[in-house]
Amino acid sequence: MEQVFKSVGLVARYDKKPALKLTEELAENLKNKGLKVFIEDTLSGKIKTCEEFVPLSEMRTDFVITLGGDGTILRTAMALPKPEPPILAINMGVRGFLTEVEPEHAFEAAERILKGKHKIEKCAKLSVSGGGESMPDALNDVVVSSGQPSKLMYAQICKDGKPILKCQADGLIVATQTGSTGYSLSAGGPVLDRELDAFVLTPICSLTVFRSLVFPADSVITVNVLRPEEMLVLIDGRYSRRANANELMLKVTRSKNVTSFIRFETEFYDRLRNRLLFKGTE
Repeated sequence: MEQVFKSVGLVARYDKKPALKLTEELAENLKNKGLKVFIEDTLSGKIKTCEEFVPLSEMRTDFVITLGGDGTILRTAMALPKPEPPILAINMGVRGFLTEVEPEHAFEAAERILKGKHKIEKCAKLSVSGGGESMPDALNDVVVSSGQPSKLMYAQICKDGKPILKCQADGLIVATQTGSTGYSLSAGGPVLDRELDAFVLTPICSLTVFRSLVFPADSVITVNVLRPEEMLVLIDGRYSRRANANELMLKVTRSKNVTSFIRFETEFYDRLRNRLLFKGTE
């Protein structure tokens, strides 16, 4: 069978020796299979390899392998050039809800990819802007708060330019289908089925009687912070931006970009059952 992929990028968490060792072994294995291998530059000096180190923002490869947990995936998806190459996520984290395979199956997974025995799962992202400035897309969620612990934020929420409600809460989470299983879920939000083309807004410790709102994916949601005169925006737990005075408006809508995951047999509800909601209940 003709090989579809010609190049691969390797991204790993550098605080775990097993992840670094597996990165070295994968680099050698994939090189021997004829692929051009690129490794994230933050691993330079931490692993032994003759392959080229490049920043994530310059990793224009046919696919990417991440060795870590969900945090590694989120920072990779945020930094990769657009359109993003598909990601095979190997679980070297704690829970690894978004990951696909365990470390012991890494070489088998790579072999299956090169033989075309895989499928692609595309996940929607959110486009975020505020204060006249675009911010990185969110794969999981956008969190807006006052930026100070336990300090209430008073905000007006608009859908497609029309005010729909005011709220008093520690903050607000706007989550994708993917992100609905993360911080939003911990704050009491619903899990969005993968076939539901929508995103969800969930309050954090709301003072008013206000629960999550689910919006069609093509909605334009605007959060106008009324008080205090400051705002902290956090995207996927990686990017943060503070704003004050005349910049206290955040606009969120569906992005034109997506993050693609390489999948084999696992489905959304398999991961939900085995790694998150129902683990240990059977």
